[in-house]
Amino acid sequence: MSDITIRRADAEDSKRLTRLVRRSAAYRGDYAAMVEGYQVGGAYIEHHQVFVAVDENDRVLGFYALLLDEAELDLAFVADAAQGLGIGRLLMEHMTGQAEAAGLASVRVVAHPPAEEFYLRTGAVPTGTLPPTGRIHWARPELRYDIT
Repeated sequence: MSDITIRRADAEDSKRLTRLVRRSAAYRGDYAAMVEGYQVGGAYIEHHQVFVAVDENDRVLGFYALLLDEAELDLAFVADAAQGLGIGRLLMEHMTGQAEAAGLASVRVVAHPPAEEFYLRTGAVPTGTLPPTGRIHWARPELRYDIT
């Protein structure tokens, strides 16, 4: 694995993060409506704790968005080509460190169903299931990272 840096995203990363979300293989088929037209805007990046994992060529490998006011992981994506390389685990370790530094006791995650196992493997505990609403026609697992 090449050298990975996790850095704070800035508004200039908006297009690359949006592309990563929209092209994610995890959101094909039945899940495509979830990311159709989705945009990770510059204002969103500037307002929230958004961190991006990049390689030595500044290629985006993944990112996450932590909403401090809500104590919630809002977005977490790893590029399809970077799946299985430990990028997601690095991002979740970084996220829990940021949550701890911000004084959060826990971080809520409403997960994309195929990602539930990933969150469990990286230390989240299940707390329930959210029913379908709006454009989302499937139940979603709810989990929590306890920050120690």
